[in-house]
Amino acid sequence: MSAFAEMQDLLSDFLTEASDLLDDVDIGLLDLEQRPNDTGLLNQVFRGFHTVKGGAGFLDATPLVELCHRGENLLDLLRSQVLVITPEIMDLILAATGEVRRMFSEMERGTMPEPAPLALLEALEAAARGEAVDTSALRGIASEVDVMALIAPIAKIPDANEPDWLGYYRSAFGEPPSGNSLPPPPVQLVAPVATAAPAKPYRTEMLAPPPPSTSVVIKDSTIRVDTSRFDQILNLSGEIGLTKNRLSCLRDAMMADRADDSITETLDMVFSQLDTLVSDLQSAVMMARMQPVGRVFQKYSRLARDLARQIGKDVELVITGGETEVDKTILDELNDPLVHLIRNAVDHGIETMVERRSVGKPSRGTIHLSARQTGDSIVIEVSDDGRGMDPEVIRRKAVEKNAVSAEEASLLDHAHCLKLIFLPGFSTRSEVSDLSGRGVGMDVVKTNIEKLKGQIDLQSTPGVGSHIVVSLPLTLAILPVLMLKLVDQPYAIPLSAVREIIPLRQEEMHKVGSTQAMTIRGEVLPVLDLAVLLGRERKEPPTLAVVLAYGERQLVLGVDGFIGQDEVMIKPLEGIHPKGVAGATLSGDGTLVLVLEMKQLLDGLF
Repeated sequence: MSAFAEMQDLLSDFLTEASDLLDDVDIGLLDLEQRPNDTGLLNQVFRGFHTVKGGAGFLDATPLVELCHRGENLLDLLRSQVLVITPEIMDLILAATGEVRRMFSEMERGTMPEPAPLALLEALEAAARGEAVDTSALRGIASEVDVMALIAPIAKIPDANEPDWLGYYRSAFGEPPSGNSLPPPPVQLVAPVATAAPAKPYRTEMLAPPPPSTSVVIKDSTIRVDTSRFDQILNLSGEIGLTKNRLSCLRDAMMADRADDSITETLDMVFSQLDTLVSDLQSAVMMARMQPVGRVFQKYSRLARDLARQIGKDVELVITGGETEVDKTILDELNDPLVHLIRNAVDHGIETMVERRSVGKPSRGTIHLSARQTGDSIVIEVSDDGRGMDPEVIRRKAVEKNAVSAEEASLLDHAHCLKLIFLPGFSTRSEVSDLSGRGVGMDVVKTNIEKLKGQIDLQSTPGVGSHIVVSLPLTLAILPVLMLKLVDQPYAIPLSAVREIIPLRQEEMHKVGSTQAMTIRGEVLPVLDLAVLLGRERKEPPTLAVVLAYGERQLVLGVDGFIGQDEVMIKPLEGIHPKGVAGATLSGDGTLVLVLEMKQLLDGLF
């Protein structure tokens, strides 16, 4: 066992506090580049480096101490005005903070961090001596790659009280098929009553370090919560405990045949009170998971700055709405899409300084990143004042790449031409560089946003700039659904896609080409039988029509019955991935309910 593993608690505390300090240092450095005479800000950055060095020394992390010491020396010379801040010195210090983050990652895995590259250490020493330093060779050291790193989830330790979802599925539907279609599920399964058992503890010892050839990034599994929110959870838990005791007394009275009208009324009242308390507790727990988006947004100032320096542009990232809160799960998954959007804005959107001056724009390009809450959604906007997108160029490139035919392209309006950039493999660049040209950026953005049950919209004006709007649910943990019945089996679909429910009468159906359709308020909508989509056999035609929104169009889904609306917690079916199934939940009577992913079921049909 390494020395770090023996100091697990100290190491965990150090990494949590030091990571927050380093975030503040990065933000301070970027602000300092804009305000080089702000001595208070410079002192704050210096103190951050000094504190990290002190904690690393206590843990005997010598490579980290050596790197922080050189960075601290350089900052001290800036504080005493022996040196002045230049872009090259700022490059050096930011490269050092990037290396510190890399070392944190290695320490989190329980290993002594590898020393910083010799070139970086020598450059820090040379700059401290007042020598000119060429930082172009250092831009590949711990630059924006840290922000872009894909985060690997930590394996979940099963809980003894967690339902065996895969077992339920196999009991109800049989063994999963080899393909992606759903097996016939005629059996209704009721979950057994679980006996109380203590949850298995999560593993606390340090994991063995991975092989040198394996690149692993540890996902941040911690969350910072205001104590007032925990106080609310504690109070609600206490009230639920009192209500449980009251129910126990009522149960004893009923078991002793002392039940009368007053006990029945009291029971109804207590159940109503319990329902309210459980709902309040659920809301309080969800609020405890909410985190400000600024914790993710603040990293992108460094990303934009590094990229702009790399390609010779001057770019400022302006962030607003950082206090807007969203569920931590969504916040973690937002990283990759937002990285692509910021990179595209810097690389594709913002012009070079020469190009901007030639058209009367300021030399410095501006990218705005903002967030706000609208109802039960969070809206994130990324806009720039760059060159914008020319729909005619996009149309021509799409035809060249055989993404659409020339005839189809000629029918597209401005807005639909812009949406072609979301096609897989699409790129307007004729040459592949380190930053772009491979046609995977916007496709990845759209795919990841849709996985989060979100939507993305794009507007752009040539010569003026581009504006991208991403709408996401505040949380994925609890999903409002519509419960449906199909061939004696309940299913759930996300309520956000449902527009209305109406009777489905066969005499109102008609054919449009080879597709069944019906007319609703003057609009002809295609009709699809959910049983056909799921590969289920039915004896009677569907009797209920659910009008769904699918992208920019609507369609009618034929089902057998309507059970009601509910808010459910979705659990994945580990080990199997039936097409069109987002996960599973349990109804009030213990029946297994599959939650359908309508986009997967409908893809390719239109």
